[in-house]
Amino acid sequence: MPMITIRRALAIGTALVVPALAGAALAEEITTLEEINVEGASYETEGSNSYKSGLISVGEKAAMTPREVPQSTSVVTRKQIEDGGYTALETAVRNVPGLLVLSNDVGRSSLFSRGFEFDYLYYDGLPAPVSSIYGTQPDLSIVDHVEVLKGPSGLFIGTGSPAGSVNMRLKQANRTEPGGYVTTSLSSVGQKRIELDYGGALNHSGSLRGRLVAAHAQGDGFVDKQENGVDQLYGALAWDITPNTTATFSISNMRRDISPYNGLPTYADGSLLWLDVETTTAADWNRFDNNVTDAVAAIEHRFDNGARVKTSLRHSHQTGDFLYAYSGSAAAADNTVSRLTWLARDFSHDTLAFDAHAELPFAIGGWEGLAIVGLDAQSTDSSVRAASGAFTGSWDLDDWDTSGLAEPTVVYGNAATTKTEQQGVYAQLRLKPISTLTLLGGARLSWVDIDAVSATGVASQVRENGHLTPFAGVTWDIRPDTTLYASYTEIFQTQTALDASGKVLDPLEGKQIELGVKTETAAGLGLTAALFQLDQVNRAQTVPGETYSVANGEVRIRGFEIEAAGEIGNNLHLAAGYTYTDSEYLNGTGAGGVFSTYTPYHMLKLSAEYDVTEGALADWSFGGQLVAMSSFSSTSGGTTIHAPGYGVVNLSAKRRLDDNTDLRLTVSNAFDKDYYSRVGSAAVFNFRGEPRNVTLALTRRF
Repeated sequence: MPMITIRRALAIGTALVVPALAGAALAEEITTLEEINVEGASYETEGSNSYKSGLISVGEKAAMTPREVPQSTSVVTRKQIEDGGYTALETAVRNVPGLLVLSNDVGRSSLFSRGFEFDYLYYDGLPAPVSSIYGTQPDLSIVDHVEVLKGPSGLFIGTGSPAGSVNMRLKQANRTEPGGYVTTSLSSVGQKRIELDYGGALNHSGSLRGRLVAAHAQGDGFVDKQENGVDQLYGALAWDITPNTTATFSISNMRRDISPYNGLPTYADGSLLWLDVETTTAADWNRFDNNVTDAVAAIEHRFDNGARVKTSLRHSHQTGDFLYAYSGSAAAADNTVSRLTWLARDFSHDTLAFDAHAELPFAIGGWEGLAIVGLDAQSTDSSVRAASGAFTGSWDLDDWDTSGLAEPTVVYGNAATTKTEQQGVYAQLRLKPISTLTLLGGARLSWVDIDAVSATGVASQVRENGHLTPFAGVTWDIRPDTTLYASYTEIFQTQTALDASGKVLDPLEGKQIELGVKTETAAGLGLTAALFQLDQVNRAQTVPGETYSVANGEVRIRGFEIEAAGEIGNNLHLAAGYTYTDSEYLNGTGAGGVFSTYTPYHMLKLSAEYDVTEGALADWSFGGQLVAMSSFSSTSGGTTIHAPGYGVVNLSAKRRLDDNTDLRLTVSNAFDKDYYSRVGSAAVFNFRGEPRNVTLALTRRF
């Protein structure tokens, strides 16, 4: 009797499981059929040709399906990065539902969610503080995908903004066969870029693998005197020590060389200037240089019973210096400014982040369960020397000329230093009383020590001992393809303001309740709908006529979000979402008013790509993005600046020249919409949106 042998490969991350079904005793008459590949969920998105990810880890320690995470999440996959031509983090997340980007130079934009600014970025799950002014956001040449969780996520970090988490999965050394790609591009504003990625096995068995990524870009921005340049070098290693144990290591160095621009002024009453979109306020000598080196090491062991332990470490070293001038006054009626302010800084920042955790499946009394327990630590040392000054005179925005403005002599004083030590222990428990219901609970204890010395020599200390951060959630699979969820999450931030007795105020507390539903359609699309309420309490309020503060300020953000990501059929790739956000001061200064005036009530995002496979246009792909939002505003120094809502459309077309070569044409702001993407004060931080820009890119895979 003949026996049929079927080989099935299930891809989970980088592991292959191949069960052998043929017995040696029956090997005389064996018929071998063509191999059947059963596609499983993968944490890597490179090569998936999809706008959704099967697994995510943001807000968690284990890679899980999005339906297992009881909060709103979004992913920018590698295909979306390539289709959109995204090279910087802020350009990629600009199309993420619910996220707001306050524009600046490349790498220096501010990222917001649910009314708050992100103050940490994660690299392979390890945190690092981020400050937009220092331009330390990564170049996307080294990133497989970007994961975003919206709302507080303090269980696995403790301190931070209630905005949520942005985790970047760095490219891994997964490839055993040698190969990679090179992409070159040129834009109509003068930006030139080349990106190279190559990797493969470093030994015969493929247990040791390597990868190298390099990118170089330079050229003008659309604003006069603005330039943006970056150099990125990245290397990654992966070593399968045993079939169940893998060690990984990566190191990257990024250098930014920018001629910065800090936005336009408004008229004295806050009216926007609708001048030529190239109008600048920069001096000829404006400069910005930084250097960021990151190293990440991890070792992970997987047990036969499904348990997993992982230890990881990340070190980041950041240095930089800059000097630039910008408008220091509102514009007069004749479009002149009477003051230019200049700012200089020399900074260094070192961060060390460590995490060790175990993932332990179990069964008790017929209930299935998963426990995640761990500990982490962070250490940061920063030093900043700063100087500033101003010039008075008259400069015409219609005919900007700073050729007679001499570069100031910068004399730095003492450095302001800050040393922060954080430690924490955490646990999360997932219980399944029945197969369709999962109950989640967790808690974290955090210890924080901050020692700071100002440039004038004033020392301050902040201590937080054993701060408790709880977490609770539930997911209920009401159908095989649909999950209802609810969650309660918290996060905290230390404060420096003092109460009447001279003690530091209790930390800020961010608390969110979210209800939602996640489903997967038969067509291949993942859908999410969520309602959320986020409160931040203990905000410091200065007591009138006194020198102390009280922690009784409170703000509330409420909203609704719907999102779709994935494929409709085999050819249409789609990522879209609508977000409604309403924020207000509940108590304290500004009570009854809008809290986050930057955040529009309505935001609509859409990214799509259609692959033509038949007919005269076979081997072509057509797509684009839409970002639309309602009006927003900013109040500074008693002046409110209103910006009208806008909608911007990007269009693209890609031609597959052969199996390994693509040519892509992208038209950003295809209809040349005139708009403001950010407003600040009457003097500065009012940024025009990018005008129409055409980019041609050629990719060759090998």
